[in-house]
Amino acid sequence: MPASRLRWLLPLGVLALVVLGWDLVVRLNALPPYILPGPGLVLETLIADRAVLFGSLLVTLRVTLLALACAVIGGVGLALVFASARIVELSLFPIAVILQVTPIIAIAPLMLIYLQPDTAVLVCAFIVAFFPILANTTLGLNSVDPNLRDLFALSGASSWQTLRLLRLPAALPYFLGGLRIAGGLALIGAIVAEIAAGSAGQGSGLAFRIVESGYRLNIPRMFAALLLVSLAGILIYLALSLVSWLALRRWHESEIGRMR
Repeated sequence: MPASRLRWLLPLGVLALVVLGWDLVVRLNALPPYILPGPGLVLETLIADRAVLFGSLLVTLRVTLLALACAVIGGVGLALVFASARIVELSLFPIAVILQVTPIIAIAPLMLIYLQPDTAVLVCAFIVAFFPILANTTLGLNSVDPNLRDLFALSGASSWQTLRLLRLPAALPYFLGGLRIAGGLALIGAIVAEIAAGSAGQGSGLAFRIVESGYRLNIPRMFAALLLVSLAGILIYLALSLVSWLALRRWHESEIGRMR
């Protein structure tokens, strides 16, 4: 069996076993839906409440993708500044680290005080997605082979030519690695901020539906919303992995032959 096919079949097989085990636990113990709904009931709820749940999914995805786009623009832009001015990196990088290590669950309620709910959710998602892109891109820009840098200098290349032809291509794998991490973190940040907003009675994303379902003891809908969150995270990761493969498959060793 080809390795690429096996790479897909193994996770699907494990997932099928998990779902089967979940269904058996519910059936053998005759668990009521308000304790643990079975996978069939969750799927039925997902279909029955699709108008509400998929509308909330679109809200969460919009915030996540917008936050990720802002993180890419801000992270790459600041990384270029860091790479060109060491004193700026020494001055500002600790602030970025502080934002990264501060729990987003602690920041979200403060954001809701000073900002509109939609803006607060976007800012929280941006904060957690920003640092991986900044850190990885900065590392890539600073990881150029010194021999190649000297060769460009001896050839009389300008700073712009060195950046465009050497440093940016060298940083691309690092950036794409940070992008895959940031995609998941942006979704996590959006969900955490939406939970805080939902606890305050505001919001319309998937996390708000989870909070709402918990208050109403509608556990099947809660599981259906959680399922959509997981599927959204998987979709984002697969999409960004595809982007990485398309960008690197012809020249970088990390992706050459990966899909064979």
